[in-house]
Order: sequence, then structure tokens, then C-alpha cells
Amino acid sequence: MYANTLKLIEKNMPQVYPGAVVRFLRKGTQETYVFGHASMLPTEEKMTVTHVFDTASLTKVICTTTVLLKCWDQGMIDMDDSLQYWLPEYKDASVKIKHLLTHTAAIHTWIPHRDQLSAEELKAAYLTLASDGSAGQRVHYTDTGFILLGFLLEKLFQKPLTEIFCAQVLVPLGMTNSGFPPFSKAQSPMIVPTQQQANGQVLRGVTHDPKARILGPHAGNAGLFSTVDDVTAFVQTLFEAASHESPFFSKRIIEALKQPQTTGDRLRTYGWDLIGPTQQLFHTGYTGTFMLVDLKEQQAFIFLSNRVHPQDHRAAYITHRDEIVASYLKESQT
Repeated sequence: MYANTLKLIEKNMPQVYPGAVVRFLRKGTQETYVFGHASMLPTEEKMTVTHVFDTASLTKVICTTTVLLKCWDQGMIDMDDSLQYWLPEYKDASVKIKHLLTHTAAIHTWIPHRDQLSAEELKAAYLTLASDGSAGQRVHYTDTGFILLGFLLEKLFQKPLTEIFCAQVLVPLGMTNSGFPPFSKAQSPMIVPTQQQANGQVLRGVTHDPKARILGPHAGNAGLFSTVDDVTAFVQTLFEAASHESPFFSKRIIEALKQPQTTGDRLRTYGWDLIGPTQQLFHTGYTGTFMLVDLKEQQAFIFLSNRVHPQDHRAAYITHRDEIVASYLKESQT
């Protein structure tokens, strides 16, 4: 059914990514395709449907956004609350939760020598970052907002963020093959490696994003490792809630996700982009992951790759990814 999209996925492999696991969901049915290799270095390994991927920024929507929306639905927080209300150590009272969730906080994100800081030093540095005074006016995607939202959740729950994500998302949804570093030696063989570092080390089971790697269990922007089956479980929970009342996502949450929270050329709802004629939920991950979710038509496209392995060719990948997404949007309307 998605013949052109599948051809595009194969077109530039392995130049753009060594392999991928792809799943199309459509009104109760699913099609799964496995491409190429999970690893090229130090040895070649074939990709399988059970491989575990560093999902990078999909962590933002699967975990951070989900927990915050549930807190909002339960009356624990309000979208118009300032971050400072919950984190008094954050000094800019103009930045609200909704600004952080929609990437409209207009925060200057530069932190000198960021990757050389300890977790405590990096957290302290993030708490000093202020808005330029134009919060709420334009979309500018950054990790900073979700890192700050992670600190907010830790203040609310009084637990490390990864414990919150496991208890609030992974366990209730039965995402048993998902988790956060560190991983055991028994788990490592099924984890897809990512980028080769300057010292020759190939990251495997270690978070690719350097900020999340430093923050460890306190990172709200990245760090989730997952499989196509577990990401599917998350998407199907969204579908169930969109079609009838769900114990996990309320109707109020689903209706909020359907509504643009920004204006202009780039529409965003809480956590997600809204794209295409049916305003599908869309999010990407730096390592080569993305997903599209059409709540109205009960359709989704899950794409998991390790396109940074062994090297990062970002510009070529983005061009290729945008072609794939455009093709899918066209084919999914037929």
C-alpha cells in the first residue's frame, strides 16, 4: 500500500542509514518492514524487528509530554503556570509550561563548555537560561525546554525522571522492551549502536545526545531506548483514546493534542508538530527516528533507524527523511 514510500526508504540505504525498522498502522492492521544492518562497526549485524533503538527526541513525546499532560489532566499543574512557580530557582517568571511544551519560550540556549560539565553543573547552567522577552510569539525547536520540564517533573514527583517515566508510561503501557541506560551485558547485543566517537568507541546502549548522556536519569529531552513493538503500543493507546474513553489518555488530553497551540507556518500542539492535511502528530529523533500519528483516521507511520551509525550525515538524512514523510502523507490519503 505504501510502495513509493518503501522504495524511497530503500533508495539511499546504506549511504544515509545502515538499516531501519518501519511499521505502518492503519485502522487495526499493521505492516512491518526490516531493512539493512543494525551494525556496521565493529562487525556487521543484520537488522531485526526486535532490535532496540536510541529513540533520541521521541523521548520528548512518549515520556515527557505524556506525563505532563496527565499531570495537567489531573489538575496537578496548569499550562499557564510559570516554570518559576514550580522551580523557584529558575529566575525568569515569563516562561510558562505551555511555552516549553510548544517550543515558544524563546530561551537563549548557549552554555559554554556544556559537554565538559558534570550533571549538577549542567542542571545549574540550564536554570540560568532566560527568555529573550518574546515567549509565546514564535516556534524555535530546542532541547532546553524539555530539559527544564524534566526538572519540573522531578520536583512534582520527588523522584529521578527515568523512574517517573517507567512508572507513569512504560509499565502501564506494557513497554517491556523499553528503558534507559545503564543496560546489562545481556541486553546490549540487541541494542542498535549509534555514532563512532573521536576515540574510536562506538556508542551502544549509551545515550547519543551528549546533554542527556551527562544528565543521565534526569534528562527530559532524550534517553529512551525502545523497539518498534513498544512504540506501537504507545501509538495504539493514542488510537484507543481517540476512539473511546481510555484509562490512560482522557478525552480531554486527546482533544488538547488535536488543537494547534501555535499559529503561523509551523503548527505545534503540546509536544508535537502538526503536519499534513489532517494535522497528524509528528516528531523526530536526531538518531534517525520519527513517527506520524493520525488520530482521526487511526493511521501511523513509525520509522526507527540508526542513521548516525557509524557517522553522522545529517543534511543528507534530513533531505531523505522529508521525501519519505511527503510520500507517506500522499499515500496515506488514498
